[in-house]
Amino acid sequence: MTDPLTAELLGHALEAARRAGELLRDGRPADLGVAATKSSPIDVVTEMDLAAEKLITGYLADHRPDDGVLGEEGASSPGTSGVRWVVDPLDGTVNYLYGLPNWAVSIAAEYQGETVVGVVAVPMRGETCHAVRGGGAWVAGGGPLRCRPAAPLDQALVSTGFNYVQKVREHQAEVARRLIPRVRDIRRSGSAAVDLCDVAAGRLDGYYERGLHSWDLAAGVLIAEEAGALTGGRPGEPASGELTLAATPAVFGPLQTLLDEAGAWHD
Repeated sequence: MTDPLTAELLGHALEAARRAGELLRDGRPADLGVAATKSSPIDVVTEMDLAAEKLITGYLADHRPDDGVLGEEGASSPGTSGVRWVVDPLDGTVNYLYGLPNWAVSIAAEYQGETVVGVVAVPMRGETCHAVRGGGAWVAGGGPLRCRPAAPLDQALVSTGFNYVQKVREHQAEVARRLIPRVRDIRRSGSAAVDLCDVAAGRLDGYYERGLHSWDLAAGVLIAEEAGALTGGRPGEPASGELTLAATPAVFGPLQTLLDEAGAWHD
């Protein structure tokens, strides 16, 4: 992977995320409604999810026509360059639907199967986090991102999310019930990309969730790692749909053990 290529991919990811973020922030209809559902009646897609993905994939096709794309709302092409873009045009759709501010545009670039660039734009915060593998994590217009200093698990602020399938949600609620007495407190923001960036920025000590897809986690996991956080899934495995975990080095091991004991990836 050459530095000029990495720089080019980062530039395109930042620009595509900026354009999509502006579209979503400034173009949200007052009467925004649900355009479709996915895994369940509460797993929704809006017309703005679709419009933002079309904008991003169109931009990338214009500037990098040989690259592959994987988008949450259906964009998929293999490409021939060795680069694949992994796009979540609107992470936190339910928040966006209700007018809550915690939503993001998440764009990652993979090269030969490895995530090398990650950008997460959070327009309602006026904040864009980005990272290049081996180059640290940064907030645009600001300084480097670093996860929080060491703290024991019982002083950790931890965030999580819940699946849209009822059976899975019920089990996740039980896992959270077992976790609450062991940590400082639990938060639920509604956006995996935002939570991962909050770990990177030192606003959370840890984050875990079951049921994520590659577009939910690709950019945010890289940003968290480059900010000094540890990431993974089940013990000895990388972050995946079974479990995504990101935390400070002091919290990661104890939290992973606790989630293992609670069977966080089983129904």
